Amino acid sequence: MAQQFDLLLFDNFSNHCLANTVEPLRAANTVARRILYNWRFLTLDGAPAVSSSGLSVTPHGALSDGGGDLLIVMPSYGFRDLDNRAVTRPLQQARSRYTQLAGFDTGSWLLARAGLLDGHQATIHWEELASFEETFPDIDALRARYVISGDRITCSGAMAAFDLVMALIGEAHGPLITVEVAQIFMTEASARAFTLAPSPGGRMVDRVLHLMQDNLESPLPIAEIARRMGCSQKLLEVRMQAELQGTPNAIYRRLRLNLARKLVAETDQTVAEIAGRCGYENASALTRAFKVQFGCTPRQLRKGEAW
Repeated sequence: MAQQFDLLLFDNFSNHCLANTVEPLRAANTVARRILYNWRFLTLDGAPAVSSSGLSVTPHGALSDGGGDLLIVMPSYGFRDLDNRAVTRPLQQARSRYTQLAGFDTGSWLLARAGLLDGHQATIHWEELASFEETFPDIDALRARYVISGDRITCSGAMAAFDLVMALIGEAHGPLITVEVAQIFMTEASARAFTLAPSPGGRMVDRVLHLMQDNLESPLPIAEIARRMGCSQKLLEVRMQAELQGTPNAIYRRLRLNLARKLVAETDQTVAEIAGRCGYENASALTRAFKVQFGCTPRQLRKGEAW
């Protein structure tokens, strides 16, 4: 069943924070080829909210209409003007309608004022962290990009919002999908900055992914990848299975096919040309693998006959 995320916007919200929250969810739906996430934009009264840069968002409804898996409170700038009962009371009333509550950017302050973070660990935009810690002594304030504390989630700003949403996607649907979503957004340089959650094998696996991504056109044998990592092929397989829940061959194939899907959707290159760029001998070999992975052929995708 798809998860329902509601985003509560206020005037002067951050476009950057909003995009970094919603776009990974949209990409996860695309990668999965099914609806994993639905989202709605809400305001307190159902009236439009205008961002700090002048973007007006017409919401799907008022906070009183909302309910679901996660409510994300996103005020960003001017949050101190919202520190009053007219805001905190509706948040308290909404608590019972959501499985989890989240404060993004400065939204942590409003949740804290409503008493919804008491006894939890939490973070906020670091410029406000000292004041947050002094004002709300019943909260364990942390200087962290994001904090998941039971059914309360907080993050420190727009860039952290992307990392947090990626973590939520990975927790719900497995770590490999986060790699696939990251491929959609990141250039080669920024992809190298993307790391998996810390774990004993995480650094090695991250290096393996980078090596695979650098060699999609001429795939390396798994034995050669292991040699370059300075480990046995067996150890490499164990680490990849533990971190990404797949064999090195399966993960390498998915990375190559994800590139093929991107090229099919976004370029006018022939299937034969795309096959060559993705390490397949010919168009027929790519088409067979593509259909197994995505449930349609490259030509069907290009004609809009598949989601």
